[in-house]
Amino acid sequence: MQDARRRYLREGYTGRVNAVIDYVEANVGRELSLEELAGVAHFSPFHFHRIFRAMVGETLNGFIQRIRIERAAAKLVHNPKESITEIAFECGFSSASAFARAFKEAFHMSASEWRGGGYRCDSKERAIDGKKSQADGKMGQDFDLQVGYAEGVRRRIWRLEMKEEGLEASIEVKDMPEFHVAYVRHVGPYKGDEALFASLFGRLMAWAEPRGLLGLPGTRLFALYHDDPDITDETRLRTDACITVPAETVGEGEIGRTTIPGGTYAVAHFEIGPDEYEAAWDAVYGGWLPESGYQPGDGPCYELFLGGPEEHPEGKHIVDICVPVKAL
Repeated sequence: MQDARRRYLREGYTGRVNAVIDYVEANVGRELSLEELAGVAHFSPFHFHRIFRAMVGETLNGFIQRIRIERAAAKLVHNPKESITEIAFECGFSSASAFARAFKEAFHMSASEWRGGGYRCDSKERAIDGKKSQADGKMGQDFDLQVGYAEGVRRRIWRLEMKEEGLEASIEVKDMPEFHVAYVRHVGPYKGDEALFASLFGRLMAWAEPRGLLGLPGTRLFALYHDDPDITDETRLRTDACITVPAETVGEGEIGRTTIPGGTYAVAHFEIGPDEYEAAWDAVYGGWLPESGYQPGDGPCYELFLGGPEEHPEGKHIVDICVPVKAL
């Protein structure tokens, strides 16, 4: 009984801290004060900084700075038409010089060096030891991309084949609606960890089922990714197991509530095995995106689950990988 109470209280703290993390991510381009963020968490400013550091493992300012730097690093690669200064201000830096210092400290190279090809170095090593990166290895993979049209010429659909991996996908750029979701968050490594995702969704379902949220029309399940695994250290990667809920639903304990924004997304449809998710993401980013005429837009990417292995004749997962995009 005592352990259950302690777990309940800790989950309450976790939910409030996660609300602040979501708020920072949505507002990282502007100045954020301790008082404002403490108000989001419903803690006093005097105590909140210490609570955040104890639960997240970073100071509040350090977390905000890291999110800004990592978002800028991704934009430098994927938004080639934007200047470094424009990106710096978009990501919440007060000046180009402040951004330059922070970027050099984080990645041990200048922003222009990063954009010029330095990002291909192993970001987890921060390009110090000269190791060949995963990104370098992906550059030479054999992708076959063909374009077709549906409904006359109104809908363009790409057919992508990743020959080395034996994967195929159909990709369409289309408007996706916003989704109101409840989520359970994981911070840390997740690559290939089926047991982890089973645990996350199990906890989410255990919360949703007694509240009558599982059988609602149009219920969908997502895995929502907040960070780029080629930039963020794997110990700090954030991923959410999500279920759609009515807009008025209130989270509690470790269950958070957020809205996945609608907008223009590249939607890549795959049928894959549980160990092929990374290859599928590589196919979208390394095979389709460079030849598509699009670049990643702002906002998180997600996997939309359409069917599990128990429903597939070959035991595969049916999933749409959804990436926000805008014109190059």
